Amino acid sequence: MNKLFLYTLIALNCAFSFSQKELTHEVYFETDKYDVPSTEENRLLLFISSLMDMDIESISIYGFCDDRGADTYNLKLSQQRAEAIKTVFSNNEISESLITNVDGKGEILLKIVEEKNILKIRGLNRKVEIIVNPKLPETKPIQKDTIAVVKEKDVVDLIKESTKGDKIIFKNILFKTGYATVTPDSKKNLDNIAKALVERKDIYFTIQGHVCCTQFTRDAVDRKTKLRNLSEARAKYVYDYFAKKGVDKKRMRHLGMRRKFPLGGDPKFDRRVEIVITYVDDAN
Repeated sequence: MNKLFLYTLIALNCAFSFSQKELTHEVYFETDKYDVPSTEENRLLLFISSLMDMDIESISIYGFCDDRGADTYNLKLSQQRAEAIKTVFSNNEISESLITNVDGKGEILLKIVEEKNILKIRGLNRKVEIIVNPKLPETKPIQKDTIAVVKEKDVVDLIKESTKGDKIIFKNILFKTGYATVTPDSKKNLDNIAKALVERKDIYFTIQGHVCCTQFTRDAVDRKTKLRNLSEARAKYVYDYFAKKGVDKKRMRHLGMRRKFPLGGDPKFDRRVEIVITYVDDAN
């Protein structure tokens, strides 16, 4: 594909289309190809990042071709393009259970786009359309009677009381989708945890990193390094953070757990780190 033409396509679709009901995005492909071009993949990753804090109801992925190939060829190629986009979503911690449609629709007729240049029309038709439907907010009935709620123990309190074999999940430490760095709101919580660990000089522990939504037990791709070791990178990030805050490195080790132990429920809670107390030094 001509670079000037590619830039034209990017300019035509440089912004995401938003509405109250759905979000849409389009990915363009080169002739007879279903590999996602690097520029288009970068745009897609930006779109995926925008979904991080959204409650998603469903995602539909539809592949298309231009009008030049035979029907059977176009149907196969359009399906391959849709599957390629699904793979990008899966590799970047978007749960496959949310993807309800992955369909190749075959060719788009030339007249579908208002453009006189046939080459441009065909370029715009070699695409995948993505439609994301967010969950509608639930309306909860107003309750007249106030029900007492038992507050769950704070992580800092759990650290103070922990013994050998205890596992402590950092529920308020959330990671950016596809990255080993935590969300801004998580930094303060991480500081409090580090302070508690500095005070508990007698405990030794393993930091376990987890990811969500990858296929089988594969690790996810760290978008910063492009390596498929995101769970390990998350554990290492917390390890380094604690070390900077004064926790002795001799008391810590870090380990990537891939997606072996999902918690269930909202996938964002599987983008997590937890610690397992491996030893308590009674001499301290």
